Amino acid sequence: MDHKFWVVVALLLSSFGSSAMAAIDCTTVTSLISACASFITNGTPEPSTGSPCCNSVMSLNNLGDSLENRRSVCTCLVNLMATYNPNVTSMANLPGLCGISLGFTMGPNTDCSSIP
Repeated sequence: MDHKFWVVVALLLSSFGSSAMAAIDCTTVTSLISACASFITNGTPEPSTGSPCCNSVMSLNNLGDSLENRRSVCTCLVNLMATYNPNVTSMANLPGLCGISLGFTMGPNTDCSSIP
C-alpha cells in the first residue's frame, strides 16, 4: 500500500476530527474510503460488489440518509479528493464500479451545497 496515501489519511483524520461539519464526521468517511486505498493509489485491483472497498462505499451511501448527511459525506469526499489530487479519477469511479449511487457525482469541483 502506498505510504503517501496513509500519510494523507492520517492528516485528514487529524484535521477533520475537530471540524464542525454537519452531522457526519469526516474521520468516518476517511476511514471508510481507506478500504479502497489500493485501488485509489494504484488503480488495481478494481473493486467489485461484495469487496471490502465496495462494502465501504455502500456504508458511505448508507450514511447519506438525509440531505444534511449526504452533503456532509460529499464535502468530506471533495476535501479528500482535493488533498489526494493525483488519484481523483480512481476515487470518483468508485461508486460506479461498486454499482452504487451516492446521490451526487463525486469530483473535486462538486458543489455539495447544491445536492438536492
